[in-house]
Amino acid sequence: MRFSVILRYVGAVMLIVAAFMAISAVISAVSHDTGFYPLLLSSLLTLVLGGFPLLFVPRTDNITTKEGFVIVVGSWVLSCVVGMFPYLIWGGEFTIVNAWFESVSGFTTTGASILTNIEALPQGLLFWRSATCWIGGAGVVMFALLILPSLGTNKMALSGIELSSLAKDNYRYRTQMIVRILLVVYVGLTLITTLLLKVSGMRWFDAVNHAMSACATGGFSTKNASVGYFNSPLIEAILVVAMFLSSVHFGLIYSTFTRRGNNLFRSEVVRTYVCIIVVATLFVAASLFFTDIYTSPLESLRQSLFQVVSLITTTGFATADTNLWTPFAIVVLIIVSIICGCAGSTAGGVKVDRALLYGKVLKARLRGQQHPNAIIRVRLDGILQEDRHLQAVTLFITTYFVLILAGTLSSTLFGMDLLTAFTSSVAFIGNVGPGFGEAGSYDNYAAIPAVLKLQGTVLMLMGRLEIFGFIQFLFIKMWR
Repeated sequence: MRFSVILRYVGAVMLIVAAFMAISAVISAVSHDTGFYPLLLSSLLTLVLGGFPLLFVPRTDNITTKEGFVIVVGSWVLSCVVGMFPYLIWGGEFTIVNAWFESVSGFTTTGASILTNIEALPQGLLFWRSATCWIGGAGVVMFALLILPSLGTNKMALSGIELSSLAKDNYRYRTQMIVRILLVVYVGLTLITTLLLKVSGMRWFDAVNHAMSACATGGFSTKNASVGYFNSPLIEAILVVAMFLSSVHFGLIYSTFTRRGNNLFRSEVVRTYVCIIVVATLFVAASLFFTDIYTSPLESLRQSLFQVVSLITTTGFATADTNLWTPFAIVVLIIVSIICGCAGSTAGGVKVDRALLYGKVLKARLRGQQHPNAIIRVRLDGILQEDRHLQAVTLFITTYFVLILAGTLSSTLFGMDLLTAFTSSVAFIGNVGPGFGEAGSYDNYAAIPAVLKLQGTVLMLMGRLEIFGFIQFLFIKMWR
């Protein structure tokens, strides 16, 4: 394994991160706040860190799979490390552990925060928080694949590791085209959402930040009360649409607008996803209305729809304190926090694709017992699924719940109550953000012990890297 080659490609990613830090510094300079020097210095440090390998390590025409894994995971981890710089230099509530937690939460699009007063941050740092979500939404490596032409033919190797096999199923293009489609749809959604939020009454700064967070399904807000601060049905409706579109396969969105065969309306996965949202919304709304938490059916439906979409898309925006809702509504919200959005999107979690495949595998197993000699094939959106893919889905879901159980167990060991321990573990590994109990939609993670914050960041990274990408990185020396 050639470490010089790895450093070159990780350095390329650092240049992207440095550029967003510089943009944040410009915003600080324009608004005359205290974030300018921390962001400028962080940008220069990151630029030097990424620039040296590009200057002194020669370009190579190919990389191995082993090197590709180290580049992808290393890029994520190092991005989180340099993402701490602005927070640490600025100070305030940001200890080393808190800065690491906030940075990892941003880049993994989790949206969990240790800040007790978000509005006390200068505008430059608020933009940097949203920028970490936005970079992480598309994937730090994906930006490098599009922007840096020097990567050449290595785009295929790196994108193959960055995208899961489920995400690739609905792409019918060459690797370079896949990267372009992903980022064009992503940027397009962000721009349209920004304009609509501005028209609906937000300031430009708030509109940009909330659009970036919504399209990254990250959930970082510029307000302590999150989206509830604006108390606007129009703003909530715009964000619901933005969050939903950002949580479905970007290839299907592109195909829908280019009038190709495989599109949103023909996708079995999207239909299932919509059905889950509709059923969950109606159940929660009925629970809220009939227990008099909201006296109006429309208000119950409005609050229910926003929170269901916010959690199932792993965004984590809030318009209400869901800790005050009924136990039935909380259980439904926990379930959608586990299932989450679709593969090929910015959402985390198990993914609807895997949940649907698991149901099909279970059905095939039951039919196989009824008809032992039958040859039963499993298809998803018309694509025949190989046995190894089905085994991978089952293994992923099993490992996912084992990690939730492990996170819950260790959290209770350090004195956390069961509801908070379980839902925070779900929120971390699913990159959802808010949980319930002490980690509710209007709370934060400032009070939890430092060791649990570190545990949370490990779960966030494992969730963002589809678990096995992170595990393989840890055992990279055992590869043969």
